[in-house]
Amino acid sequence: MQKTLASLTLLLLLAACAHQPTPPAAPPHIEPTAAQLQNAQRAGLDAAQLGDLLNKPLYRMQPAELGRFLAWQQLDQPALRQRVAALARKNIGQPYELFLLGEFPYETYDAQPLFDLSKSDCVVFVEHVYAMALSASWEEFFWMLQRIRYRDGVIGVATRNHYTEADWNLANRWLVTDVTATLGAPTQPYRQHIDRQAFLKKQFKITREIPPQDFDDLYVAKQDVAAIEAQLQDGDFVNIISTRGGEFWASHVGLIVTGADGSRHLLHSSEPQVREETLQGFINRMAERDARQAGQNKAQLAGFKFLRLNDSPEPPPMAPQPRPARSPVPGQAGS
Repeated sequence: MQKTLASLTLLLLLAACAHQPTPPAAPPHIEPTAAQLQNAQRAGLDAAQLGDLLNKPLYRMQPAELGRFLAWQQLDQPALRQRVAALARKNIGQPYELFLLGEFPYETYDAQPLFDLSKSDCVVFVEHVYAMALSASWEEFFWMLQRIRYRDGVIGVATRNHYTEADWNLANRWLVTDVTATLGAPTQPYRQHIDRQAFLKKQFKITREIPPQDFDDLYVAKQDVAAIEAQLQDGDFVNIISTRGGEFWASHVGLIVTGADGSRHLLHSSEPQVREETLQGFINRMAERDARQAGQNKAQLAGFKFLRLNDSPEPPPMAPQPRPARSPVPGQAGS
C-alpha cells in the first residue's frame, strides 16, 4: 500500500511539473562597446557602473541610478526620437498598475506618490519616457515629469491633465503636435462633453468652479491606419480611441517605435506589463477582443489619434506653485 501511494505521489508530482510554464529565458548579458565606455567616462561612470546600468531595466533602478543613466544616455543617444525609443524599450516588462500616481505629499486628495519607477499605467509610462528622454539627471527628470503631467507644471489634483484630448494633448503642445488630420487618411469627427467640476467632485470630493466644455476632435478609423502607418515616426504619441453607446474617447495611449523590419510598433503599458507589438497586431488583437465582447455593452476600438514628437521641444517655464489657502480658525480675528 505504501509503495502504491509513493508511486501515485511521484506520478502526481511529475504531472504537475509537466504543466509548469517554461520560465522566460534570461536576457543576454550586455557588454558596453568602446564608444559607450567613452561616453560613460564623459558622464563620470566607470566600466563596472555602466555595465550594471546596461543590464538593469529602468523599472528596477533607484533614483540615483536613473540619474546617472540619463546623463550617459544623453551622450549615447543624441537623437531625441531614438532616445525615446531606447528608453521605452528599456522599460519593457515593467508591471502595470492603474491609478498608481497622485499628488502626495503635496496634497492628500489622491494620496498616491508623485513618482513610482517600479510600475506604470499607460499615461504614466508615456510621461516617464518623455521626461527621461528630455533630461540628463534625476532632478531634471522629476521637474520635467511635473511639467508634462500638470497644467503649467502646478502640482495639484485639479491641475492634473486628466482628459487626454482636451487637457494632456493641448497642455503639451510644446512637446507634441497633433498630426491626425495631416497624414492623408480620412478622419472621423467626434465630440466629448467634459464636466471637470463634476469629475473632481465625484472622484476626489473637492469643489472647483469649472464650467462644462464641449470638445470637438478627429481620429483615423482603425481600418484606415495601414495606409498611413509608414508616416509614423519613433516617439510619436498615440491616442487609442474607443467607442460605446455613441460616445468616443481616448481610452489608452502609447508610443510609436520602428521595428527591425521597418514596421511600426506600439510600445505601451497594459495589463500585465509594458509590451511592444506591431500596430497592426494590436488592431487585430483588439478586433478579436471586440468580437468576443459583442453585445456586452463594452468599449470597442474605433481608431487612433497621432501626435508627432516635436523636433526640439522646449518646455515653458513652470508657473509658481501657489501657497495653499488657510482655513478660518474659529475664534481667531477675521474668522
